[in-house]
Amino acid sequence: MANARHAPRGALVLGSDYKALGIVRSLGRHRIPVWVLRDEHLIASCSRYSARAVDWPAADEGARVAFLQALGRKHRLEAWALYPTDDETAAFLARNQQELGRDFVITTPAWDVLRWAYDKRLTYRAAGDLGIAHPHTHYPQSRADLAAMDIAYPAILKPAIRTQLNRFTMSKAWRVDDQGSLLARYEEAAALLDPSLIMVQELIPGDGAQQLSYAALCRDGRPIASVVARRTRQWPMDFGRASTFVETIDDAEVEAIATRMLSALGFTGIVEVEFKRDVRDGKLKLLDINPRAWGWHSLGRAAGVDFPYLLWLMLRGEDLPRIRGRAGVRWVRALTDLPTALGEIRAGRLSIGAYLLSLRGPIEFAILAADDPMPAIAEVPAALMLAWRRRTARSAEPPIPALPSSQRATR
Repeated sequence: MANARHAPRGALVLGSDYKALGIVRSLGRHRIPVWVLRDEHLIASCSRYSARAVDWPAADEGARVAFLQALGRKHRLEAWALYPTDDETAAFLARNQQELGRDFVITTPAWDVLRWAYDKRLTYRAAGDLGIAHPHTHYPQSRADLAAMDIAYPAILKPAIRTQLNRFTMSKAWRVDDQGSLLARYEEAAALLDPSLIMVQELIPGDGAQQLSYAALCRDGRPIASVVARRTRQWPMDFGRASTFVETIDDAEVEAIATRMLSALGFTGIVEVEFKRDVRDGKLKLLDINPRAWGWHSLGRAAGVDFPYLLWLMLRGEDLPRIRGRAGVRWVRALTDLPTALGEIRAGRLSIGAYLLSLRGPIEFAILAADDPMPAIAEVPAALMLAWRRRTARSAEPPIPALPSSQRATR
């Protein structure tokens, strides 16, 4: 991490979705001044703990660095901590640590560390070097290269990094069940993203009970605070863009494998390591490393590990004891969990009774909070507005040109 000359005096949250809301509440409840840099979302800027919201410009890295520097000078934000809320803002901070670190406290590790979590190609290379199981992954450089590969089905198309937002990168993964659909979907993805960034990966079978995570605050690869969780429900259920129901558990194997990976990287900061247990062989397969606040991080507070605040204390140089979150605490994002649960009930994979039982306490809600009601009031209209904006943007996208008939995939 690159620090300004002093311990942090306030926090700038780079983003304004529900992950950002969790950071704002975590710090604001401890009377730490927090500003939100607002993107297309609104929810975090509605919090009573957000002292001010400023629009975060959609610009290149150089312009964003200059924006932050000017904002800091204008409002005397020297030594404020910068908290990212997605992979791109985390990578932005890591790549620009030297320049931004003169004025701000950076909460991510340096780029030579963070890139191993940011780029999934590097993540799987590191896992392979450590003998950590992960999905079998292909890296085609062209359609012809892909057509010659021996792919086991079902498989998924997955972006290695999310350099831009479009229907492929936002979907997280596209399922394919045969070569025809693989080549057709690859062509579609290649029209949206550099083909060298498109991976083809085996589909690990199993339901939400097999989706496991290790979340931690680390210093030089050593965990200071941690929790293990099961990501029982996600939306959509097949390749969820976000978890909707999560519960803390005890799992020594998840902790052991994740800590081995983080130790090898020498990771400093807050991080989530995602796994899926393969029902075919019982092995944990590493899926992703999220080197910033993840969707359900606010569960940590209810489980005894308030990650954004503990990171703040670590940045201030405080000596923190080793903390493990307790098992049996639940987290839900109701707006997306209810339709997810209804779909599982209709499919016969979840009973109404089991769903209601899953919502028993202790439970942390992603949005609803008695001491901060406005985000919950604003959530539905804000979500509808965001959906309308995205649909309008998609309709304005130029259509993907059709391939000549001689090059079209055949089923």
